[in-house]
Amino acid sequence: MADVDAALDAAGLTNPHVREYVKYWAGITGAERVEVVGADDDARLVQEALDAGELQPVTGGRTYSRSYIKDTARAEERTIVATSDESDKGLYNNWQPSDQAKENYLSLVQGASEGKTMYVVPYLMAPQGSPLEKFAAGVEITDARTVVLHMIRMARVGVNYINELAEPDHFVRAVHVTGDLPNLGQGTPDDKRYFYTIADERTILHFGSSYGGNALLGKIAHGLRLASYDGWKNGFLVEQFLLLGVKDKQTGEVHNIVGGFPSASGKTNLSMTLAPDTLGDRYEIEFYGDDIAWLWPGEDGRLYAFNPEFGVFGVARDTNEKSNPTAIDAIQPGTGTIFTNVAYNEKTQEVWWEGKTKEHPTDLDGWLDWKGERIADRSPETADEAWAHPNSRFTTTMANVPNLAEGYANPAGVPVDAIIFGGRTRDREPLIRSFTDVAEGVYDGLTLGAEATFAADGLEGVLRYDPMSMRPFMSYGEGDYAQHWLDVLGKTTEKPIFAHVNWFQRDPEDGHFLWPGFRENVRALVWLIESKNGLVKGNPTPVGMIPTKDELLLEGLEIEPGDLDTLLTIDIERWKQEIGYREEHLKQFVGLPEEIWEAHRRVAADIDAAGS
Repeated sequence: MADVDAALDAAGLTNPHVREYVKYWAGITGAERVEVVGADDDARLVQEALDAGELQPVTGGRTYSRSYIKDTARAEERTIVATSDESDKGLYNNWQPSDQAKENYLSLVQGASEGKTMYVVPYLMAPQGSPLEKFAAGVEITDARTVVLHMIRMARVGVNYINELAEPDHFVRAVHVTGDLPNLGQGTPDDKRYFYTIADERTILHFGSSYGGNALLGKIAHGLRLASYDGWKNGFLVEQFLLLGVKDKQTGEVHNIVGGFPSASGKTNLSMTLAPDTLGDRYEIEFYGDDIAWLWPGEDGRLYAFNPEFGVFGVARDTNEKSNPTAIDAIQPGTGTIFTNVAYNEKTQEVWWEGKTKEHPTDLDGWLDWKGERIADRSPETADEAWAHPNSRFTTTMANVPNLAEGYANPAGVPVDAIIFGGRTRDREPLIRSFTDVAEGVYDGLTLGAEATFAADGLEGVLRYDPMSMRPFMSYGEGDYAQHWLDVLGKTTEKPIFAHVNWFQRDPEDGHFLWPGFRENVRALVWLIESKNGLVKGNPTPVGMIPTKDELLLEGLEIEPGDLDTLLTIDIERWKQEIGYREEHLKQFVGLPEEIWEAHRRVAADIDAAGS
């Protein structure tokens, strides 16, 4: 233990509770050495990773990481929330008794870091001085240098965040052990990977991955899953939400919007969007975050929010100058971006992914796919396989995002004017529908979903429900979750407006998208803000207010009149079917508040009345 103490002394880590925690896990995992790291160590660690072959150089001082072929995404079935109270069990949180989880984890990681360095990563998932700072401090210990480099981009990292805690013992204990990745039985009955959140002990124990949310424990495991449990017990909300501001440059007013979108429903693109050219003189979009928001009732009666992250861990696929020019700017040379599981050219040090350009590079010399296999050597049977993994990523700091909001790091957060939900749906959902009733807003969030595919689920057009887009991150029961939403919003005197958006409605005949999407989506957000401010009246429907044609800012919008009519219409018969699906979905939740059932019955009755 003397060597551990010397390493902690050299780093200036004085918090006695952190020191005890580090020494304990150094003994369990058998790490050969301990190193405390901070953001100032980034350049040195990048060079060490390049020298060791853990990273490859990309032009402009950027780097490329290739993960193990079976370690490329979250593993929801291996992700478990454990507590000492079985009443915390929900439909989606894979609950397990905490004693069982801890015993199993210890058996897996005993001596598993022998010969490796244990990196100690003290971090903060909030601006310093925030009212929620108490819940934001953590210390991740990991045996993977690339994990450290991602953490430095995704969180505020440094010993000062831990030494200066008002309550020195109040920090998240986050343990990450990579394991022998080729021999963990991924996806088999003998799968040895386990990703535990011991929620009521504020402890995270992950084994069997070095990828993304499985390993960057400040991001998903702490910033969403564990913080959500903290929020439940302490009066705030933690959601997988974007956070953006819509600034009216004529008046100087900014209206802030948070929103939940299931995977592949356009959340990152919307969070980083720009106003369309014809609205650019009037409106500007300010970026706060693309993935997580912590929300709480302020003393002035408004709902407040901030993004706890320090960076962006974005999906590379289909990110290009049209879909997300802001993201492209954020990963340019000089940004220190880390690319993961894209295609890499070992000769030119360039990267490519599907959707980056319309066609892949024609000169195949030097190109390796995400598996590290030479593309030029592919057989005719494999020639058309993807170059990059569908879940390939880029990691860059918030400071690189060109339209980053000035108030991004404001510890007081920003007031929330609107909460939106949006899923990828080819029919039934109009462009946007809004509602002001809180119970109806929570009900809509609980029944949020994206369209399933026939191949995957056998039910074409049926939604895969994803409550508030939190299905993979739930840490307690859905009934308690719904009540917590009602309680938090019940403490506000100025309620945000709710809305549901859908950029993905298709023509049933030829399948084309009815709405142009991307930057044009700002038009719907402007209408929502004007609706909240009483500047437009909208058209009442059984599922909320929708815009009239004359209320949308249509200047410069290229759209067929018939398509716009469909986007601003409710298909009553399709909604009758949807209400039945929603009822079956809600019946699975234990202890759902009566206010939610009342909202459901009210919407169902209005739909029946409209169709009669």
